[in-house]
Amino acid sequence: MTPQELEAARDRLVPDVVAGGLRVLFCGINPGLMSAATGHHFARPGNRFWPVLHASGFTPRLLRPAEERELLDYGLGITNVVARASARADELSDEEFREGGRILTEKVELLRPRWLAVVGVTAYRIAFGDRHAKIGPQERTVGATRVWALPNPSGLNAHWPLPKMAEEFGRLRAAADETR
Repeated sequence: MTPQELEAARDRLVPDVVAGGLRVLFCGINPGLMSAATGHHFARPGNRFWPVLHASGFTPRLLRPAEERELLDYGLGITNVVARASARADELSDEEFREGGRILTEKVELLRPRWLAVVGVTAYRIAFGDRHAKIGPQERTVGATRVWALPNPSGLNAHWPLPKMAEEFGRLRAAADETR
């Protein structure tokens, strides 16, 4: 993909992968330019979402971004806090995050997943006005939906190596399995 093709994807939307009654609805911060250009979530090669999903036991094999619709077979889905694509999350305003949190709440109330998993605790803090939130299960619920803040799987998030991240995703998987 050329830099021009990536730049042309700025502000594009990537369709949600959702259904009613999911076990877990994963929620990214916003689509990156590679995701917007390909039309698939977590498409940048350095992003660890797909490897972590497999390593934590959510999927029986490593899925490629183009296979994202298979997540529905496992009771999983993907959406974003902010719908528009950007090169970096720091291009988004706090107001966009807050509005995204409002829209996300409406989406969760409609779809009623068992768990909402926001991948990016900083995005969660801003979107839901909870500046003290930490990685893990949250006190907040959206209707009957429990909420879990996960580490951002971006390759830039060096604080969370893949095995440690897979362990945290695995904690959520165990909780989601428990609430069946």
